[in-house]
Amino acid sequence: MAKPKLALVGAQTLMGREIRDQAKDFEVLAMDSTDAEGRTLVRDEDELALLSPMDEAAIGSAAVVVLAGDLESTAKVRKIRAEGLIDVTGLLEIDPGARLRSPLSETAQRGTGRAPVEVIAHPGATMLALFLATLEASAPYARAVAQVWLPGSEHGLEALGELQQQTVALLRFEKLKQGEFDTQAAFALLAETGEQSRHKVGKVAGRLRRNLAALLRGMAPMPSIQVGQAPVFHGLTVSVWVEFRQAPDLERIAALLAKAGMDVRSGDMEAPNNVSVANQDGVAVGGIEADGANGQAAWFWVVADNHRLTGQNAMLVARERIEA
Repeated sequence: MAKPKLALVGAQTLMGREIRDQAKDFEVLAMDSTDAEGRTLVRDEDELALLSPMDEAAIGSAAVVVLAGDLESTAKVRKIRAEGLIDVTGLLEIDPGARLRSPLSETAQRGTGRAPVEVIAHPGATMLALFLATLEASAPYARAVAQVWLPGSEHGLEALGELQQQTVALLRFEKLKQGEFDTQAAFALLAETGEQSRHKVGKVAGRLRRNLAALLRGMAPMPSIQVGQAPVFHGLTVSVWVEFRQAPDLERIAALLAKAGMDVRSGDMEAPNNVSVANQDGVAVGGIEADGANGQAAWFWVVADNHRLTGQNAMLVARERIEA
């Protein structure tokens, strides 16, 4: 039986590569996010991938179209096709026909039915929605605070390359490139990037808060969230403080999180980190400990592979569309 066709626009991006890796159930029509003549040759780990330019006929006839490119390519595809679009970038969040999706953290209370455009939630929102909704269902909490640390890969291949260059240059006492971050991002924890940077932490924070509020939909108290830029290449890390409505039983809470499908590393196990979760599905939780200053509060360390999490959600939505 022939596999359904999935047109992937922006296959040369980091997120595009992740989609190609996860779309095993589809025949992937990989396209560069330009419409120039010719083809683009990209190296994907140990393999070479040949990407076609944007193909209007393929985009129009594919079972689903995944948008992983820039604003220009996304706008072009939106003109070619009115429905069956899955946006993994968040660029179409304001589209009138868009619906926010995160199957990994959605509940049965969410409405059903297909929207013309399905926008995959920011991975930080997916992580926090799954974690907080699980807590609230069995161990209700009064309030929570989350510190989210973004990796370089949050901002794409160019930003990742600049972070790598800066890291090497600092060790060699060489001049730093600052075209992407407009500041030193290597070896530094940043509240915000430079004034001329295209990758504003505040913009990501706004999207994360909007997405989380939409996913929780009043089912759990909205946490206070602060977002910062970390000098790491990949992996999303969130430190969460939770004040429960009564003194928490942390062993029971760890078991509840594990039952909900999270990779819980408690007790004598080493807490997860952005390196240990690379290429791992889902969300990992560790560093579970009581707050010594508040008998009703505890700390949690929540980590995920940011691109893997987004890709998982996108593929779940894609399968929903072809099975409907």
